[in-house]
Amino acid sequence: MNQGEKTEAGVPPDWPLQLFRKSLVKQARLREIAGLLGPVEGKVCLDVGGDCGALSQPLRELGGTWHSVDLTERGVESVRRLVGERVERITGPKLPFEDGLFDIIVIGDMLERMAEDGELVAECHRCLRAAGRLIVNVPHIKRWAVLTPLRRMFGLAGGPARAGYSESQLFDLLKDGFDVEAAHTYSRFFVEALDTLAQSLVRRGARGEQDSEQDAPGMKKLLRTYSILYPFFQVAAVLDHLLFFAKGYRLIGRARRRQWRERRTPVLADGRSIAEAALGGRIGTAAPF
Repeated sequence: MNQGEKTEAGVPPDWPLQLFRKSLVKQARLREIAGLLGPVEGKVCLDVGGDCGALSQPLRELGGTWHSVDLTERGVESVRRLVGERVERITGPKLPFEDGLFDIIVIGDMLERMAEDGELVAECHRCLRAAGRLIVNVPHIKRWAVLTPLRRMFGLAGGPARAGYSESQLFDLLKDGFDVEAAHTYSRFFVEALDTLAQSLVRRGARGEQDSEQDAPGMKKLLRTYSILYPFFQVAAVLDHLLFFAKGYRLIGRARRRQWRERRTPVLADGRSIAEAALGGRIGTAAPF
């Protein structure tokens, strides 16, 4: 498709990339994933939930051979317009690939959208080679977080299946078939607050659609809103450096595949998991920002 062509109602075909260039949250997600990926040249990789191509296309630029899957036909079409080949649609946790095909699987924005999240993790385990790696990016549940009730009010809390995960919940989800090598949070209060404002402004006039990216007027308004707010996002990013002590609103982890073996999560007498005890308190309770 030529650069000057338009999709429905005059929306440019590369609108996910235009939005990516104006969204510090999406840029931070790519930066964090790339930091955990390591070298990908010569590797076969899969992205699960590539955000209409805003994640899929930049990942392919890093090298390697990438495949992509998404839940919706519109999402698949959007990714295919940007990357061309090796894009499939899934309707549930089942992945349409042979056993042991991939060296790396990246779950970008999917676990919170999938009711059968454990089944999706098991499918990733099946499709990964021995000692393959899984990178998971999810919304981070923070108790007493200032933005949580506001996001619920605007219908922006996580995905349709769940609001997100705490560190202990993510560890528990992965424990049967993976050893978690690294996990941390990112994207703090000021950028996330402005992102919440931007999305709520778009939804306000979206005639009740579930997702503003699912109709042409919503896409155009989304691009316009983020373009107008972009200078304020830059200021918000600087302010977030002052909150270095606070956990972020996004959680990312990298895990290495091992033989599947169901394991029970040990719980201490006070109800905390081992992971929570190691971090010195209940995960997700630190700092309301």
